[in-house]
Amino acid sequence: MDPLLVDIIHFYPVENAQPHNTKKFEALNIEPATDVTTTIVRRGQPFNGVVRFNRPYDESDDTVQLLFTLGDKPAMDTQGSVFLKRDAVPDKHSWSAKIVEVGNEDNTISFEISTPVNLPVGSWALRVVTRLKSSQAREVYDFDQDFYILFNPWNPDDQTYMEDTDLLQEYVLNDIGKVWVGPIKTTKGKPWSYGQFDAVVLPAVMFMLDRAEMPFHQRGDPVKVSRVISRIVNSNDDQGVLIGRWDGEYDDGTAPSEWTGSVDILAQYLEFQQEVAYGQCWVFAGVVTTVCRALGIPSRVVSNLVSAHDANSSLTVDKYYTETMEELSFDPNNPQGADSIWNYHVWNDVWMARPDLPPGYGGWQAVDATPQETSSGMFQCGPAPLEAIKQGVIGLNYDVEFMLASVNADLMRWRKDPESETGYSMVDTNNYHIGRMILTKKPFVFDPIGDEDRQDILGEYKHSEGTASERMALMNGVRYSERAKRYYSVAANLTSDITFKLRDIDTVPIGKEFRVIVDIDNNSEEGRNIKAALTATSVFYNGVRAELVKKIEGKIFVGPTKHEEISILVKPDDYLPKLVEYCNIKISAMAIVDETKQSWADDDDFQVLKPNINIKFNEDLIIGQPATAVLSFVNPLDRHLTGCEFRLTSSGIAGRTLRLAASGAEPLQLLSVELPVQPIKLGKINFVATFKSAELKDINGAASVDVYEG
Repeated sequence: MDPLLVDIIHFYPVENAQPHNTKKFEALNIEPATDVTTTIVRRGQPFNGVVRFNRPYDESDDTVQLLFTLGDKPAMDTQGSVFLKRDAVPDKHSWSAKIVEVGNEDNTISFEISTPVNLPVGSWALRVVTRLKSSQAREVYDFDQDFYILFNPWNPDDQTYMEDTDLLQEYVLNDIGKVWVGPIKTTKGKPWSYGQFDAVVLPAVMFMLDRAEMPFHQRGDPVKVSRVISRIVNSNDDQGVLIGRWDGEYDDGTAPSEWTGSVDILAQYLEFQQEVAYGQCWVFAGVVTTVCRALGIPSRVVSNLVSAHDANSSLTVDKYYTETMEELSFDPNNPQGADSIWNYHVWNDVWMARPDLPPGYGGWQAVDATPQETSSGMFQCGPAPLEAIKQGVIGLNYDVEFMLASVNADLMRWRKDPESETGYSMVDTNNYHIGRMILTKKPFVFDPIGDEDRQDILGEYKHSEGTASERMALMNGVRYSERAKRYYSVAANLTSDITFKLRDIDTVPIGKEFRVIVDIDNNSEEGRNIKAALTATSVFYNGVRAELVKKIEGKIFVGPTKHEEISILVKPDDYLPKLVEYCNIKISAMAIVDETKQSWADDDDFQVLKPNINIKFNEDLIIGQPATAVLSFVNPLDRHLTGCEFRLTSSGIAGRTLRLAASGAEPLQLLSVELPVQPIKLGKINFVATFKSAELKDINGAASVDVYEG
């Protein structure tokens, strides 16, 4: 008798997907179900299969071995070798294959496979080896279909386990989200399509991990996996996914504001196997969440308004001025480059236990794929436990210090002063400037038009501003940093008898004028001569100045105990030609008192507001039936728009992303276009739209719509 020959092996991909929470993956939703050729299961949880041979299985003489391998050089951690046995006992730390039923009439064996809870994740290969106990002969069969094993946050023994499993509907299974962008007063949620279940995503993620040269045996550790993801989503070290660019010049690629979601980016990366142009922080973060959710690591996108970039590990953000209070654009004390303050910065939280750290640091961890500073020589950041950031424990892995500064550094301003020992004296400053809100999407809610789905998680990153605990956490960090100690010791000795206040600017719709005002109160019994300057500048969101819009400077006398104000009026014709992407304007004010040399500076950012795209359908959406999407908004400018293009994305329509050039954008008039769409999924589907033109960019919109049976 010869060894068994395998006719077919089948893993019930559709049936196993239900208990394994993988049924949303597109590869498992092909009609008819018999055409599904991809299996996607989660580690540490049994799944079923069946194998059919050329003759009945003879328990006394036949052996059937299943050999699962990951990568091209399988080792102990990256292979699972199991024999089909009736008495196999599943164990959460090892592989097993239990015979469920032997079908002698149809030459089949049904079996149940169990995998270790710490198994490396990825695309596993399978070989079936059949032998006879009575001879040396053997037969080999290689399974030729895709077989993915993923993290299992539903399993209490998995390192990614989330006790409140309801939240996994959001942090693993939701494929649409929001990213909060813009300065603090006008921040709004930008809809983003994660699309982690799209057919290209898992193959793209496997390609990313391979290109990052991540050892296969480390791919079961979510700490190491998320750190590698933070490195490979940017292109800086190893031809990762996205090229970061912040200068407004994107003609040879896609402008960051035009992307509607992650799938187009990952599809392009997988197809051409080279970096995709261009990304900014929320694009990096959107892709990270797609990759993490696809692999089964719970993830959310987090926006920090106002965000510090501490380039010299002083836990402060330092700005320098000349003796006459002109701002310097460089940091004279720091060859690593100047510290900066971003209007907002977006990164990710990922959820996992941290067995590599002392107890108490599991849960949400911050990772940041935007290339800002190197960590261990590469552009990667995190995972940093939120608990360590909150308590100021900067010695723990990874990059807690950088993240602590991002949300809680103090802004310090320094004026060149020949009489001071260090050459600089301190300018009146503001402790409450950095990390004012940390926003993420609220679970289970999606509000395409408003902000009902906004959640402020500031309390998970820091104690309330100004409380003793908040100062202590920052000082905890300062205590461990020699450089930070020096900076903070100077801050303790400032005296001042004039109060300055830069008034907040409320919302400014694009095309309207605004006024910058500083209130000055003299609290002393003597008159004071004050030299002051006010400027308005257009800025990129990472704080880099683009063009001066308007500036005034002069002297003002403020009598004893008197109040004065200085102001500047900025008209649309002053700022419209100077605006850069996202329409951010920085207003800066500085002053120096002649008699006491007291100096003061402050600045504020706001965004000129733009309309949203309205997305409407003229009829009910029926699955498989063509329909028309109507996209519209009112042109807020008193000029024609040229080079107009709309983009519309949904994982629920044929073609996924549609683009349409538009013309006829008259001044102050409604611009409306029609796009043909064909729904391919039942139930609620989400649409995300963007618009660009030469004169007006970064216009967004979203909608949720029900699709019905025909």
